[in-house]
Amino acid sequence: MTELKSYDKYPLGTVLLSNLLSIVLYSAGLFVLLNLGIIFGVLYVLYILLIEFRLLAKSCRSCYYYGKLCAFGRGKCCGLFFSKGDPEKFVANEITMKDIIPDFLVTIFPLVGGIIVLIINFSWLIAVLLVLLVILGFAGNALVRGSFACKYCKQRAIGCPAERLFNKEKT
Repeated sequence: MTELKSYDKYPLGTVLLSNLLSIVLYSAGLFVLLNLGIIFGVLYVLYILLIEFRLLAKSCRSCYYYGKLCAFGRGKCCGLFFSKGDPEKFVANEITMKDIIPDFLVTIFPLVGGIIVLIINFSWLIAVLLVLLVILGFAGNALVRGSFACKYCKQRAIGCPAERLFNKEKT
């Protein structure tokens, strides 16, 4: 059995790609929801900030990449705002699909809002953005995580709750 290659510090290209995906996804979602009104856009941005804060505070603090350049740049960012957590708690943590629903809602909220916009006043731009949201939110994230991020993650080798959740059938 060969040992998988892992990064102690991710290449800048991977960090840029993963963050570009998030920025495009968040921007498309924001644009769609702003078509329902400014309050929906503001609530969406606040939700994104809450999700990112939750990730930094609950996961990144105890990850191997705390204070280091992970695939998403969050390990380095976390080191600026939070004290280091307990790596043993990270490894022991168990997550379920229920735990990741808030992450999926970043894509689902604008999809629902976009469908409402299309019913009220059809727009090809909104229709195209909804297709983009589905592609980036699901296939894009799976591609970035599977091919560029998780594949080379040291924390995955040490023990990652998300890896255990998504790869149950392979173990």
